[in-house]
Amino acid sequence: MSLSPAESKAIRAAAQWYARLRSGVASDADRAAWNDWLLADPVHRQAWQRMAAVGEQMANVPGALAGPALRGVDRSRRQVLGSVLVLASAASVGWLGWRSETSRSLFADFRTAVGERREFRLADGSTLLLNTDTTVNLRFDAQQRVLELVRGEILVSTAADPLQRPFKVVTGHGEVLALGTRFIVRSLGQMRDVAVIEKAVQVSVPGGGSAVRVEAGQSVDFGGGALGGLRHNDASVGAWQQGSIIAIDRPLAELLADLSRYRSGILRCDPRIARLKVSGAFPIDDTDRALAALESGFSLRVTRYSRYWASVSGHDVH
Repeated sequence: MSLSPAESKAIRAAAQWYARLRSGVASDADRAAWNDWLLADPVHRQAWQRMAAVGEQMANVPGALAGPALRGVDRSRRQVLGSVLVLASAASVGWLGWRSETSRSLFADFRTAVGERREFRLADGSTLLLNTDTTVNLRFDAQQRVLELVRGEILVSTAADPLQRPFKVVTGHGEVLALGTRFIVRSLGQMRDVAVIEKAVQVSVPGGGSAVRVEAGQSVDFGGGALGGLRHNDASVGAWQQGSIIAIDRPLAELLADLSRYRSGILRCDPRIARLKVSGAFPIDDTDRALAALESGFSLRVTRYSRYWASVSGHDVH
């Protein structure tokens, strides 16, 4: 049974509201607007109910967000929306005197395993949240506060420093100077970017000329001696803090690549369905559950060769 255009639109909107309300910066006006949207149409309430049913990921959301006007939803239409809200439609190393990544990871100050997230409080009162498979080294002295992101993804919330030492996050491809702020830095293979949640940062690359200031709500890519253009954060930024991936019309191959960061082994996507678009909230603490939702929600097949090797294809692919 296919989704109607109204249900498809409601699912996209529910995913966006979910991300906004879980961002930690939602205003009273945001919550009022969400409530107006929720009450405007039964289809909106059905979509929100399935989003709220993602599982324990919603445990941190105030009950007032999950409860209004959700009783009496028609069961057959709930089944259309699925057990997890998903929708598919056709459609310079020398800069800091770096050692090898392997040795830096082995002797790192902070690290997480695949599928693990951990928060640390630093000596200056700042907090550091590490996403899955992340390695960070710490260099605090009398002149500066430096985090070396070897690989992975971190959320930094800086604290005011009586000594007024600058706070920086550095990678082999760029430097992020915090301007009293809360921000996310990723360094994953060829993907390196910064997303600012509060206040601002300054981003520079070795030999790259002038730096760029990134304000709250903005992101920028960096690397290869160049800075990308500023762009607005989308609804998915930082959703991993609460244990979810938020996808809005995202190619299936990209979603699976993101999910694979949270599970050991190989997660393969058949090239013939790689561009299938997906929207929804997917739990990263239980990737098998996310895969099961994809499998049951749309004619997809998940073949598990072992605990560490799974492949996603269409039912008509043999």
